This record gives sequence, C-alpha cells and structure tokens, in this order.
Amino acid sequence: MRDVTTAHPVQELDVQPTPLALLLLGRDADPKSERGVECPGDLPSPSDPDLVERARAAKEKLGEKVFVLGHHYQRDEVIQFADVTGDSFKLARDAAARPEAEYIVFCGVHFMAESADILTTADQKVVLPDLAAGCSMADMATAEQVAECWDVLTEAGVAEQVVPVSYMNSSADIKAFTGRHGGTICTSSNAKRALEWAFEQGDKVLFLPDQHLGRNTAVRDMGMTLEDCVLYNPHKPNGGLTAEELRNAKMILWRGHCSVHGRFSVESVNDVRARIPGVNVLVHPECKHEVVAAADHVGSTEYIIKALEAAPAGSKWAIGTELNLVRRLANRFAAEDKEIVFLDKTVCFCSTMNRIDLPHLVWTLESLAEGNLVNRIEVDPETEKYAKLALERMLALP
Repeated sequence: MRDVTTAHPVQELDVQPTPLALLLLGRDADPKSERGVECPGDLPSPSDPDLVERARAAKEKLGEKVFVLGHHYQRDEVIQFADVTGDSFKLARDAAARPEAEYIVFCGVHFMAESADILTTADQKVVLPDLAAGCSMADMATAEQVAECWDVLTEAGVAEQVVPVSYMNSSADIKAFTGRHGGTICTSSNAKRALEWAFEQGDKVLFLPDQHLGRNTAVRDMGMTLEDCVLYNPHKPNGGLTAEELRNAKMILWRGHCSVHGRFSVESVNDVRARIPGVNVLVHPECKHEVVAAADHVGSTEYIIKALEAAPAGSKWAIGTELNLVRRLANRFAAEDKEIVFLDKTVCFCSTMNRIDLPHLVWTLESLAEGNLVNRIEVDPETEKYAKLALERMLALP
C-alpha cells in the first residue's frame, strides 16, 4: 500500500496568528476591543435558586447609590432589575440625569458603558457586569483603521470635504475621532437629521461603522441613489476604492454591520408573508437595504415598541430585530390579541448582549454592596473630551 503520508510532504509555512485570531481562539485578550476580557472573580452558579433574591437584596442594600440600566436586548432575568430600560443613547442620558447615583450598572455592551462614562460626572462609576459583553459592529472599526482611512481621503484630495458621522454603536475612540474632525454622532432614530446637518457642513459623509444604517438613511430617507454610496473596506489597500470613486461619492460607507440584523433576508420577508397572510413586516434600519425595501415599516427599537403599542388589536407583525426584545413584546401584547413573531425562522440572540446574565449581575451587585468596585469602565480624559464634543453636536441637532 502506498504511504500517503509521505507522498506529498507538507511545506512548513511561516504564518503568525494575528492578534484577532488569538483573541477569537481565547488565547489572548485585547483590553481596547469591544469584545473585552473575561471578568474576574467567582460567579455564582446559574442553578442557584436564590439568585433572584440575592440580586434583590444586594440592590436594596445599595439603595440610591446604584442605578441599573437595561438595554432592550437584555435577557428578561436581567431586565427585571433595571431601573430604566431603553436603547443605548437613552440609557446613557438617563444615567447622566442621576448624578446622585454613585454606581451606574450598565446591562448592555461595552460601547454603551463608555458613552455613559462620557456623559456622567467624574464622581460616578460606570460598571459593566461582564467585560466580554462587546459589540461585533463596533469592533469592525478601530482607531488605527479609521486614521488610515482619513489618510486615504487626504491623498485623494477629498478629506476637507468630508464630515464624519458615527453611529452610537461605536467605541469611544471612534467617537473621539469624529469629534476631532468636526463630525457628529447619530442614533438609528435621528440618522437622517444627523446626515442633513453633515451635508450642511460639507459635500461628503464618512459614515461609521454600520454600512446598512448609512445606506438605508441616505437612499430611503434622503433620496440619494445607491450609486451615490461607496463601500470602504479597511482590509483592502485604499479601502478598495480609487481616488475617482471617492471624489464622485456622496456617502463613504464603512464596511461594518450588525451580526444580528445582518442575518435577515428578503427570503425571510417572503416566507413570513406566505405563512401569515396580512402580516406587517417591521424591521430595524441596521438590516440590509433589500430587506428594508421589502418591509412595510422601518425604525429603531423605540420606534418598534411605539408602533406595536399603537397597533390595533388583532393585527399581525413580523419583527426584524434582536429576539429578546421580540419575545418580550410578543408576551406583552398577547392579551391584546396582537400576533408578534420573529422575522426569521432561525433563533437569533445577540451573543454579546446575552453575556450579561443573572450570575454576572448578582456578582456585580454583591461586590458593590460589599464595597468592592468591579469592572469599571473608564474613558481617558483626552478621548472623553472629543467624544463628548461629537455627542454634544448630536444633542444640539433640532
């Protein structure tokens, strides 16, 4: 028998794993990444029957010293302990409105906690129950990549015409870059107004880091064409674009996306319409352009909630956003005979949001109640200065 193991000797390749590869393999940690690092300490067991009572007792012991924020995409077991719920920017503003709270426990992801730290006072301490609760979209634009992009725009002779607009779902570093270069932050609710403001300041927009929100807002809400938009890929030389393409573009979209909303497809829309006659398809603007075009309604998480609140009894809805929120809304409105289903057949939680669970929350609250500050999120003063400038520009929008 032929020895196949020696027939074709394998050539040794001098390939070094990248920092990102090591991070994904669990063999390294990047403190500046939205993915974060594992939290220290011994977590209570998820099977502990006393977890709910322990969380309640620790929160009561802390009293007015703690303010717990819960993003819409959090688990029900965590949301039950939130003093307020909302989207990322609403929660950051709620935190800023509670200066008497020494501890802000942010049940969300890393960039949200950073925004809360930027907007709260120096005496307040923002805590993230699990430092590994990050955001894959925010990770798709690093400070180094965006600085290189600006160099490309400068070499193409267009940088002076470009105004950066960064989605709230970005790191503090990216918000600071935006502030330094005369740009503003936006949410999924006010993206159109932010773009209108930006085009009053310059001829082009660099939209970070979600290509879909940028494209949908420009084309669907502002009447631009798909040809007005180009896609900057940070993993290609010059972003994969020519100087001429950059000069002709109105919207320079960063090649980033939400891993949850990016899963929805036109097939999902067609399938749910076939299964549920008369269904209203309502999707988040982080979905792909073709999905948004096929939907009946498009809006932020707050828009989705308000639309379902106002919907008539007996109406049917397929929602394209994170499953925790969809399931919570389905349960909430079941008594009103509103049928609410997840747009896709495949279950799709936000994996990093779901890292915040009851054991992490109990560990956090009990640690704080014992006087031990854990998992504090701090933005350095220089970054905070310019990130806050970009956020204040958004707050000043009419």
